[in-house]
Order: sequence, then C-alpha cells, then structure tokens
Amino acid sequence: MAEPFKLIRIPSLKSVADFRRHVDSLGIPLFCEDTILAGATSPLAMPVSDVRVQGKRIGNRLALHPMEGWDATTTGGVTDEVRRRWRRFGQSGAKLICGAEAMAVCPSGRANPNQLIISRGNEGGLAELLEILKSSHREHHGTTDDLVVGFQLTHSGRFCRPNDKARGEPRVAFRHPILDRKFQVTSEAQVFADGEILELIDHYVQAAGIARDVGADFVDLKHCHGYLLHEFLGAHNRGGRYGGSFENRTRILREIIAGIRASGNRIDLGVRLSLFDLVPFRPDPAYTVPGKLGPGIPEPFAEYLPYRYGFGVSPEDPTRIDLSETFQFVQLCASLGVKILNTTAGSPYYNPHIQRPAAYPPGDGYQSPNDPLMDVCRQVDAVHQVKAYLTALQSQDPSMIAPLFVSSGLSYLQEYLPHVAQYLVRQGWTDLVGVGRAVLSYPTMLSDAIEKGSLQPRSICRTFSDCTTAPRNGLVSGCYPLDSYYSTRSEYQKLKEIKKRISG
Repeated sequence: MAEPFKLIRIPSLKSVADFRRHVDSLGIPLFCEDTILAGATSPLAMPVSDVRVQGKRIGNRLALHPMEGWDATTTGGVTDEVRRRWRRFGQSGAKLICGAEAMAVCPSGRANPNQLIISRGNEGGLAELLEILKSSHREHHGTTDDLVVGFQLTHSGRFCRPNDKARGEPRVAFRHPILDRKFQVTSEAQVFADGEILELIDHYVQAAGIARDVGADFVDLKHCHGYLLHEFLGAHNRGGRYGGSFENRTRILREIIAGIRASGNRIDLGVRLSLFDLVPFRPDPAYTVPGKLGPGIPEPFAEYLPYRYGFGVSPEDPTRIDLSETFQFVQLCASLGVKILNTTAGSPYYNPHIQRPAAYPPGDGYQSPNDPLMDVCRQVDAVHQVKAYLTALQSQDPSMIAPLFVSSGLSYLQEYLPHVAQYLVRQGWTDLVGVGRAVLSYPTMLSDAIEKGSLQPRSICRTFSDCTTAPRNGLVSGCYPLDSYYSTRSEYQKLKEIKKRISG
C-alpha cells in the first residue's frame, strides 16, 4: 500500500527563504526571484516583441488559459454566468487570452450539455462575449490595442457528454486498454472512421471562419488533456491515414490548417498541447483510511508493454515522460505557422496530478502521490527543454519563426507564483506565464503583482479542486470556496453534500 507523504502546504511557507528551503528539500530545480517587482522593472510587464498576432504586439507576459464552462445554454449559447466570467477575464489584465473558454466545434463534441458551441447560430453571443471582455479590459487597463484574444476549438472525444451530464457518449481515435474500461468504450463503432474525420475537419474549418467573423485574433486547435486531437497524437496502433506513423498521427492537424487557409481565412493559429503524458493513475485500492481518497498509483500496465497508447510518454516505462516526439511536433507547428504554443500535460480525467498540481484532489481523483511542487517543476522543465530545442533550430535557420510559449501548471505556487514567473520569463524559459483556475477566485492576481508588487492572500486559489468536483457532479462551474457569487448559491450546499458523500 502506498502511504501518503506529509504535505507541506504553501501558505505555511512564510517567506521566499522558507519556499526555497522546501524546494531544496525536495531536490528539484524550481527557481524564484527574491521579491515581486512592480511597474516597468517587472519582467512580467514587458511587451512581447518576437511574434505579432494579427499585427498586434502582446502587451505583457500574462496569459489566461482556456477553461471548460458548464453553464451555457443547452444550445451552446451565452448565459449571465458566462458573461460574468468573460468580464473577469478582461479585468485580469492579461494581454493574451488563450481561448478564454473551450468551444465545441459541433454539438456532439461537447464535454457537457452546457458547453459553449461555436456555430453560426451562436455568433451573436460569441461577439457579445468578446466585446464584454474588451470593454472590461479597457475599463480596468486602458487600451486593447495590445490585447490578443483567441477562441479554443475542441472536440471532447473520449469525454463527450453532449446530452446528459451523467451519461458519456465517447467517440475515440483508437481503442485504449485502460481508458476504454473507465469511459465506456465498448465498440469499434465508437472509433472515428477515416471518412468521418473529413467531416470533423470541416467542422474545425467552419469554426475558424466563425471565430474570424466574430473578431477573434486566433484560434487554438486543442491538442491536450486526452481530448480528441490530443488522442490522435497517441494513435500508434490505429490503421489508415490517421494512425501509426508520426506523419499519419499529425495529419489531422495539417489538414485542419490546410482547410482553414484554403477557405481564405488568414486568422492566426495557436495550439494548446499536452507536452507529455503518463499512464493513467487511480487511487491505491489498498488504502482504506475512512474519509480519504488513496494516493495515486499507476494503473497496472505490464501486459500492455511496449506502451503505445500515448504521446510524450516512454513506451518502455509509461511512468516516465519522453519528449522525443514532442520536439518533432513543435517543430511541425512552427513550420505550419502556429504562433502560440500554450503548454500543459496529461489529462485531468486520468492523471490530474501531473496536469494541475493541487493540495486537495477532485472528488473523482486521488491524493497526490508526491509533493505537488515536483509536478510544477516537471512542467516548467519540459517547457524549458522544448523552447530551448526550437531556439537552437532557429539559430541554425533564422528564417524559421518559433511560436510563443505559454507556461502552465503554476497555480499551485500560490503566493510564490509571481516570484517563479519572473524568473522563468527573465531567463527565457518561457515567453508568457499562464493561469487558469486561479483566475476564477482572483482575476487580477498577476496584474496586482505587476501594478502593486503584492497579492491579496485571502483571494489566492488554494487548489481545493471544487472547481472540478462541482461540474463533474452536474453543478455549474466556478470557485465555490472563495468567490461569493458561488458560495451564496444553493449549489454550494449541494457541493458540500456531494463531498461528504464521496469522503464516506
């Protein structure tokens, strides 16, 4: 039985010196600066000069990650909850909005029945959201001339629940011996046929046209978290045009981009990419402490070696990452004109500790198998390696335009996020630092760092994972512990009851 480690919680570290001592005790290379710098002296305040998006220079080094909403209408339209969230995105001060919210390219591709759909019927609502975001940004931060906003295009694939929050309707790129059992994939009919993929590509091309018409600066072609396009990258055992070789597994990306360009659409392109993956994890079934999930352990995988069911994972030992194909993929992205690479890892559905390190696990997860700072460091290091790889290629071929890198997985740093972020940008380990769930409780966290040199501790996301547990149980998305908009709703009591039931 795996025993949980003793977690040293970030708020208990009262100074940068305490934080460094704890990092040193873990033996990991996670570096930070001594103080939060305000104003023009902050590396986070510097505009991005390397790459322009729709002719615009991104005004600072702050980015917002796209998140999945559970509170649109059942036709994928806008509600007051969605409007409020986009208003806060604009308030954040981030000059790069990496998709804001995941938008399904077709109704059947939704991860829940209340996810936004990017369709002609929803154009008006999407245009309204964009204007809400920009108006809020102008009100709080002045000009939007240096604000870049993208729409994230997605198909949820294995995790589709388009009609009922409690019923999966998975469509997959390939059969997975571990995930099929967990997500009710029982038939070859659930695997996308090559002919169906042509229709799927057309959905992406049409969605990109809508994004352009509404006024988005770029589209993010989502290749992360086990969703469909990410799953195609791991389709080693799939036959036909879209599986097997690296060329075939990346064909769908190439054909989507070719279709966008053939349509005359010059919108800029981004990709949110899980740089690496690991085998799915589960709570240790031998751990029987009442009221607590077991520590995460890998699902049994010995009978599936060599492991050919993922991307950025070692086929010999799927508890280890392997970036060899990741290097190939980001080089391909550069050749295809992708301007933004928003990085992440793994999947929140089957190994959440590597993707969004947290002090408290979601209700359908497990206790972290190690100090979450180790998982933060792993993402930081992967971004550093991949960016350095492209920088080296660019030095050999100055005509190559390398995409901008956005770091991820940083919310767990809490008070010390600005200190680490400053280091990463100053050292050139990343171009921009992104936050996702942290913006739900504290929209202006990083702009406060730049403008005031300090944070409001009571507003900082403490990685309670309620923003995951609630929607996984059919409730609207939001920060229930720290945002009074949600903590005063009836759903908050329901969430408490759900968590009590889960904990036994």
